[in-house]
Amino acid sequence: MGTFIQLVIDGLSVGSVYAALALAIVLVNQATGLINFAQGGMAVLSAYLAWWFTGMGVPLILAILLSVGVSFLFGAVVERYLMRRFEGGDPDTAVVVTIGLLTLITGVCGWLFTYNNQQFPSLFPLDTISVLGASVSVRSIGTTVVILAIMILLQALFAGTKLGLALRAVAVNPQSAAFSGLPVSRLLMVGWGLAAGLGAVAGALVAPQLTLTPGMMDNALVYALAAVILGGLSSPVGVVAAAWIIGVLENLAAVYVPFIGYDLKVAVPFVLIFVVLLVRPQGLFGRRTVVRV
Repeated sequence: MGTFIQLVIDGLSVGSVYAALALAIVLVNQATGLINFAQGGMAVLSAYLAWWFTGMGVPLILAILLSVGVSFLFGAVVERYLMRRFEGGDPDTAVVVTIGLLTLITGVCGWLFTYNNQQFPSLFPLDTISVLGASVSVRSIGTTVVILAIMILLQALFAGTKLGLALRAVAVNPQSAAFSGLPVSRLLMVGWGLAAGLGAVAGALVAPQLTLTPGMMDNALVYALAAVILGGLSSPVGVVAAAWIIGVLENLAAVYVPFIGYDLKVAVPFVLIFVVLLVRPQGLFGRRTVVRV
């Protein structure tokens, strides 16, 4: 029983890492209608900024807040001077642009900070506590609590604030939003800026659990995209729940399903995606889109 509880707790901890990045992807999609594959690279760049600030003697909390602010501006600039040229056109072209941006940011991080592993300080203590016979790190609990808080804030933003409703209106139909008097250009910049700021938080949470490298978020991005598909692009709660489900099931399958083991556990989220897309194409918590003709 202790092994099972340990696997579940470890799965929730890993799932929280996926959820942090998945929430940033949802935020961009809700604000612009676009899937941003560059989100992982932007989070890594933000983590490097925070690491650089700490190296300059800035306290960790302040360094992360500074990286969030710089990342917000960076996201807004990327939307204004790069992505805006492709918005409203072929969605596939915009997706390819974000993939190219991911490659560019990764290369820039390697050029500026080298490809050597760097140790990023943790926001939370490294102590562990015992829960029902399982050992749980305080850092894992802290990461999960932060993800829950972000999820609640995002859900409240999109469901109960004028800004959130305006962002969703722009993503669904920018022309109609403009006719309604909404500042479409400014809202698109805000959406990308908020997502980049959230990515900075994700990078600060993930970097201490891994080592800070330019490719740190590559694997996490794959799992984050899987969580987005499973949970639904329209539901912050859904993507967090899906990320936790992926983390837990992957751990349990690796130990309790002999033919999977640790070598094939990466296939677990993709099997889940296949099943969910057959039953609920909009995701477990997503809303079905109705198109009127």
